[in-house]
Amino acid sequence: MTLEDSIGDILSKARTSLQVSVDEAATAAGLSPAAYAELEKTGRPLPTDWNRLGAKLTLDGAKLSKIAQGWLPPAIDLSNWREIRAFSSTEDGITVNCYLIWDEVTREAALFDTGFDAAPILACIAENDLQLKHFFLTHSHPDHLAALPAIRAQFPKLRLHSNSKNAPVDARNRANDFIMLGSLRITNRETPGHSDDGVTYVVGNWPEDATHVAIVGDAIFAGSMGGARDQLELARKKVREQIFSLPSETLLCCGHGPLTTIAAEKANNPWFP
Repeated sequence: MTLEDSIGDILSKARTSLQVSVDEAATAAGLSPAAYAELEKTGRPLPTDWNRLGAKLTLDGAKLSKIAQGWLPPAIDLSNWREIRAFSSTEDGITVNCYLIWDEVTREAALFDTGFDAAPILACIAENDLQLKHFFLTHSHPDHLAALPAIRAQFPKLRLHSNSKNAPVDARNRANDFIMLGSLRITNRETPGHSDDGVTYVVGNWPEDATHVAIVGDAIFAGSMGGARDQLELARKKVREQIFSLPSETLLCCGHGPLTTIAAEKANNPWFP
């Protein structure tokens, strides 16, 4: 298991979003410009003043140091969740996650994003005798909906849910909407920044009082977050308001990288001092 973003990726995202030069970041880090550029490029950590560099890039220095030392979120065993499957597919060097969730009694199912490959998703639906009713899109970047045509070919009555202004009117999420999937309750929370139409879906009412599950797309990753460029502060604000306000044990299903929890991200994600 590896993080989606190396320490170099995190530094590069923050520096370019804030329009900080390599020379300025290098000075804060106590490195030569060449050494700092190598740190961003390779992700191999060097002796670095993480606190000064973090302050320059509005990141948490202590948490940056943890990432540089190889921090990973605790492994989450989805076999304990009979009603969730995670799929990862890779194309052109990009690995993207999607998630299939269903009600154990009614067998009604919902798919969150698609990744690149529909085959394992369709196989899981068939193997578990599921009725795919809903498709929820976290944001309309191509890697998150690449396999949608293949899915819709098998399920032409699939109901779509999206925050995109280009989506059909009856497919657009509305504030305070909720969808029942058997006894499961799915709500939406706007999390723009990485994408204008970014949205997080929260699934509750699990049997046996299991924790909430939040499908967050690229709003946040384990130890990082999706690139936001000139909307960085908006992206962080929405994560704090819409995701970190959920219970600390909430399972975060990210668009890239490993599963994590709100507690783990509050304690270790350098984007959130």
